[in-house]
Amino acid sequence: MTGNTIQLDKNGNLKHFLTTEGLSQSLLLSILDHAESFAGVGERAVKKVPLLRGKTIANLFFEASTRTRTTFELAAKRLSADILNLNIATSATSKGETLSDTLHTLEAMHCDMFVVRHANSGAAHYIATQVAPHISVINAGDGRHAHPTQAMLDMFTIRRHKKSFENLRVAIVGDILHSRVARSEIHALSTLGVLETRIIAPQTLIPKDAENLGVQIYHDMDEGLDGVDVVMMLRLQKERMSGALLPSEYEYFQRYGLTNKRLEKAKPDAIVMHPGPINRGVEIDSDVADGERSVILQQVSHGIAVRMAVMAMIMGRQPDNMGDTE
Repeated sequence: MTGNTIQLDKNGNLKHFLTTEGLSQSLLLSILDHAESFAGVGERAVKKVPLLRGKTIANLFFEASTRTRTTFELAAKRLSADILNLNIATSATSKGETLSDTLHTLEAMHCDMFVVRHANSGAAHYIATQVAPHISVINAGDGRHAHPTQAMLDMFTIRRHKKSFENLRVAIVGDILHSRVARSEIHALSTLGVLETRIIAPQTLIPKDAENLGVQIYHDMDEGLDGVDVVMMLRLQKERMSGALLPSEYEYFQRYGLTNKRLEKAKPDAIVMHPGPINRGVEIDSDVADGERSVILQQVSHGIAVRMAVMAMIMGRQPDNMGDTE
């Protein structure tokens, strides 16, 4: 499900942002370049630019995520857009109204963009096919399928530290099977031309189609980390610990938890990433999460700039000659 016929307009510009899969290298690099222009806005006395003044963006979160929703909200406000946060739990959809009726109601409120998070894979793509032509959709995470803005903020973080992608070895560690983040990361890394992408996980947490993703598969943590430039840790959902897919938390940490000793296998200047929230002592040791090689908090900051970039590009706005709003 690449969805490129719907993601791009007739001129090849971004209309929706649903997945990193199938998008061109030039388009991904353009997102990163735009984000670079927005990165300093948060340090201004007035943390706003007028690019999306008069536009209305609705956050439609059918699945809870405070961190992602908040960064999208901040991104929209810094672009001077009006932002609507729809509480799905108390909205009409919980009272029996169909999703289609809810969308049409929001369209009647003259919204310009929907930011969608949903537990079902493909939900954002479906919504993009149902909305009016003037409305754009950004996928803020759908089931196990994709989380494209998370992938792009991670790409932005990597480029800031490593300058280019061509010679990098990147290791993604953890629950690859259930992770929409991992899939979006793998597609983006491949498109941007990294030398090698590795996935490290127990056999039970490796997708059946992993070999088709162009990655190197490791089940041994030390082997997988050997000589890598970037270590991406994934959040492990504790509710899966009680099932047959995983051993105990203690055993998992012993085999796949990132410690300073394990990090010695990577290159001396390797960076450590995590999409958050962190399960300390399960997937990563606190000494590593808070250590000098961790860029986890930078990822959060960069998420605002990247989401500003995606919103502005979709709306056809360029960050040239940005002025502070009054």
